Amino acid sequence: MTDLASALHVTVLLATVTTLSLLVIATPIGWWLSRNRSLFKDIVTAVVALPIVLPPTVLGFYLLVAMGPKSPLMDLLHPFGIRTLNFSFAGLVIGSIIYSLPFAIQPIRNAFESLGQRPFDVAATLRATPLDTFFTVALPMARKGFLTAALLVFAHTVGEFGVVLMIGGAIPGKTEVVSIRIWQLVEQLDWPNAHRLAGGLLIFAFIVLLSLLLIDRRWSQRHD
Repeated sequence: MTDLASALHVTVLLATVTTLSLLVIATPIGWWLSRNRSLFKDIVTAVVALPIVLPPTVLGFYLLVAMGPKSPLMDLLHPFGIRTLNFSFAGLVIGSIIYSLPFAIQPIRNAFESLGQRPFDVAATLRATPLDTFFTVALPMARKGFLTAALLVFAHTVGEFGVVLMIGGAIPGKTEVVSIRIWQLVEQLDWPNAHRLAGGLLIFAFIVLLSLLLIDRRWSQRHD
């Protein structure tokens, strides 16, 4: 496998695993934030949104420390023979999940909040349990939010650089992703290949944004 093919494979795999993981993680958090009215909700919202304002290198640094061999968190994994998650694909997944967390939670939370209270009141009159209401009413009606979250997280993960470089380095076939490969090509003054890869990511980003706009337009037309 060539260096480019290897980087593409790692990038797509990382983005896929991160997206699927975050759809599972963000659903209960987004639901709780959409239904809760306490002050603690604002604190959780601020914590979740931190990756948006934190420089990627700062987040990457703290993740590097947290997943290092001297971290108290890693002490829990020592009995399993794991001393560090830095410079591993598993470490990249953890970093990507934290880095893209707000891009999953916010669309899902907004979708739940847009439902209002009426669908849940109707379900209650039909004697549906809260769990039944969540799976048969809330989830289907909030599917636009899940689709938006999936597209945003996948695209955001594909474009990661600072965090993955800090905690993953650039190990071919293991932690080297496309964004790092572009950086390496520029360092090598290989402008033609750097242009091709960067142009590919530019087209990909445009397609994702266009898809989000089309989804929003179609959804608005169906609910007018």
